[in-house]
Amino acid sequence: MDSYEVMIVWFSLLFSLIPSISTRLSSITLDQPLHHNETLVSASGTFEAGFFSTGSSQRQYFCICYKNISPRTIVWVANRNTPLDNNFTGVFKVSDEGNLVVLDGIGASVWSSNASTTSQKPIVQLLDSGNLVVKDGGTNSPEKVVWQSFDFPGDTLLPGMKLRSSLVTGAHSSLTSWRDTEDPALGEYSMYIDPRGFPQRVTTKGGTWLYRAGSWNGYQFSGVPWQLLHNFFNYYFVLTPKEVYYEYELLEPSVVTRFVINQEGLGQRFTWSERTQSWELFASGPRDQCENYGLCGANSVCKINSYPICECLEGFLPKFEEKWRSLDWSDGCVRGTKLGCDDGDGFVKYEGMRLPDTSSSWFDTSMSLDECESVCLKNCSCTAYTSLDIRGDGSGCLLWFGNIVDMGKHVSQGQEIYIRMAASELDQTWHKRHASTKLVVILATIATFIVGLILGSVIYIRRKLGKPGKTNIIDQMHHSIKHEKKDIDLPTLDLSTIDNATSNFSASNILGEGGFGPVYKGVLANGQEIAVKRLSKNSGQGLDEFRNEVVLIANLQHRNLVKILGCCIQDDERILIYEFMPNRSLDLYIFDRTRKKLLDWNKRFQIISGIARGLLYLHHDSRLRIIHRDIKTSNILLDNDMNPKISDFGLARMLVGDHTKANTKRVVGTHGYMPPEYAVYGSFSVKSDVFSFGVIVLEIVSGRKNTKFLDPLNQLNLIGHAWRLWSEGRTLELIDESLDDSIIESEVLKIVHVGLLCVQERPEDRPNMSSVVLMLNGDRPLPRPKLPAFYPHQEDFSSSSKCEFSSNELSITLEAR
Repeated sequence: MDSYEVMIVWFSLLFSLIPSISTRLSSITLDQPLHHNETLVSASGTFEAGFFSTGSSQRQYFCICYKNISPRTIVWVANRNTPLDNNFTGVFKVSDEGNLVVLDGIGASVWSSNASTTSQKPIVQLLDSGNLVVKDGGTNSPEKVVWQSFDFPGDTLLPGMKLRSSLVTGAHSSLTSWRDTEDPALGEYSMYIDPRGFPQRVTTKGGTWLYRAGSWNGYQFSGVPWQLLHNFFNYYFVLTPKEVYYEYELLEPSVVTRFVINQEGLGQRFTWSERTQSWELFASGPRDQCENYGLCGANSVCKINSYPICECLEGFLPKFEEKWRSLDWSDGCVRGTKLGCDDGDGFVKYEGMRLPDTSSSWFDTSMSLDECESVCLKNCSCTAYTSLDIRGDGSGCLLWFGNIVDMGKHVSQGQEIYIRMAASELDQTWHKRHASTKLVVILATIATFIVGLILGSVIYIRRKLGKPGKTNIIDQMHHSIKHEKKDIDLPTLDLSTIDNATSNFSASNILGEGGFGPVYKGVLANGQEIAVKRLSKNSGQGLDEFRNEVVLIANLQHRNLVKILGCCIQDDERILIYEFMPNRSLDLYIFDRTRKKLLDWNKRFQIISGIARGLLYLHHDSRLRIIHRDIKTSNILLDNDMNPKISDFGLARMLVGDHTKANTKRVVGTHGYMPPEYAVYGSFSVKSDVFSFGVIVLEIVSGRKNTKFLDPLNQLNLIGHAWRLWSEGRTLELIDESLDDSIIESEVLKIVHVGLLCVQERPEDRPNMSSVVLMLNGDRPLPRPKLPAFYPHQEDFSSSSKCEFSSNELSITLEAR
């Protein structure tokens, strides 16, 4: 090889390395444009801007992205509709007038900022917020910004970025989805503030409204679960005579977060985890079918936890009865009686609502609620009113005219709204409500009589036979369960309906599986999501457990108990239908390294308190005294707002009269949550559930599973480890590391103390749930706990409750999670 060939090889190698060499710039000026192998970096190094490709595509875009996050996360794209095909020819520069331009290989402009304001000596900088700005360096105020990327969002809303809408022209900025995951071109979905009436945030597809976050209520948009979000963000909704804008800021600046509208139109908030080096989904919406715009038609309300989910407002009837019965609600409802205008019209109050569409509303920020009602009554077209701002005692006035559209029952929070009705309808509504109260009392009396009759029959048969007679009881129940169900207000669904909802019980729809059988996710024809629990043919549980679920849960109503929507008793099938819990069960969060970070201390405290209230209801406040017997983290389901709901009553037992405990030869439950007197001797009581609750408390605080934790130095499980730390004054060492600085130390110490009181060895030493609830919410000194169960020092904890039992009747679940 001669010297000429050697030179060619060296030059080839040199040029092949050029694309990988990157020069960092702190600013761009008229004399210093940015080329393909250069990046513009913010002062702290948080963001960088330059020419990048997306995914496997070789096309080049001028993008802003996080500098130290891998894989590259793009938050803004300049030439999103006009990519560069040549990898190494792009130039980004500022023109003499202060316009930003992207040039291709032949110097042609493929994108321009088209700034409306000119500058004398433009300087381009990338701020630590991710905002690309053009400043006028020729003025006396060098910080004057003449153009900024934050005014032209892409698919991402960063802290400090505003969604703006003009109240004069109607023009607005919007988040717009990418075409697909590798193509940042304008997609089908947009999110913006609709300025008509009282402004509200909407999501559209091709101009058609899909979802509404609702109108601003002083804290957040009325359809958004703002109570959780306000632990992490401050939100601002600024309304002036000329424009409205919405933005948010972080309460903890060190958190890295972004809000994105994805290719399916979902609004998703992500936070960056340094520990896992990945983006974690913090929140996503829409959360359920009731958020589909106008699903139930006009003058109706959507209730996701009801079946069917659409109801006409009081005083209204389906416009087309037959279509409504077939679950086609698109035509909505119409008034049964015309309004009398000045002739005695009044209002019916609805609570906990996502407010209806406000695009045809009127508002006033200074009126009181009474003044608001008076104004509405004076206008024959006014159909509803409410407070504009719910903070404090409420303030302002918001009025609706014409039809009420897209109102929904909020799952955990919401707002009051007053719907106008004719005087005659108001009288009927009053009588209906009072009549329904009487009916509830009558039905409750009848149900009590029926349950008593059933129990009396069981006792009589057992005494007659002189033995437990379990087989006889189940045989009778097999034939009579349909008749029992008739005395319970529980809808029955056809097997064909459930087949269609679960795609013929497709394995891909399985949510989980327990002793009863598999649980499937299903979607009914009306779009409502459900959880379907199917009795397995090979299940160790059977008709007895199925009857428990039907009889007990159908007669129990509490916000911290899962709601049963219906059942199916057809052929050999025994199926239960529950409300669908999108956040699944507590164990999937508390024991998962990534998901547990979504549960800060306040949320964990709320979950503990909610479980306690649910158990208090079962043990003391419900008409029946219920012992659950299988309280564990996998049986605590979480709703949209992470509120806990106790589920799975297949093993529950009802105590009659003043009885507080009972014995069994068939010990069922889950290892790690069962108290010793039950696991060894079959003695169960309300204190059995208290013990299980105590275990869950310690698991929630520590983020560790009792059965999988072992203190290597002292050979202790989680209960023993917690006791040892508490007795040595080192309780805070038990806390889950993911909680960081969100803990309230006094609350943590109290919660662990209560947990240890609940897991004491002797059942008589444990508090009842009414005492637990008082301890959780009070400030009084707590008693000192005694040794916990299963600690190396063991005592005879319940000699009076010993009984014989056969080992083949011991049924304990070993959780593999």
